[in-house]
Amino acid sequence: MLGLTLIPVEARGLDALEQAFATMVRERARGFVVLGDSVLFNYRGQIGGIAIRNRLPAISVAREYAEAGLLLTYGVDFRDIFRRTAVFVDKIFKGANPGDLPVEQPTKFELVVNLKTAKALGLTIPPTLLARADEVIE
Repeated sequence: MLGLTLIPVEARGLDALEQAFATMVRERARGFVVLGDSVLFNYRGQIGGIAIRNRLPAISVAREYAEAGLLLTYGVDFRDIFRRTAVFVDKIFKGANPGDLPVEQPTKFELVVNLKTAKALGLTIPPTLLARADEVIE
């Protein structure tokens, strides 16, 4: 057992971010996870900045969050999915029946680590994790 306590915090837009972070700080959160959300994706830069300002390590599923200042991301490689989608579109344009095409699960995932954020938070990322990362932001 890791002894972790879940602190549910909700933010449905930019105006709610400060309140969400205030709740996490008040509850003494030691980190947080940004769930995949198309609204919050648009505010990833603000989320990254507020997280660093409040010294909260954060993770998410889309690489763009790490590029915006979150500590790390691990998730589906969307560029690979978009390429695979093009293959399906090509088959359909060539006459394939969409109902006959197989459903594919993602097969490529990526780990992105933001060392600039780690340094700002005073964290050391283990070399073994850095070695496994698909991208390290320095």
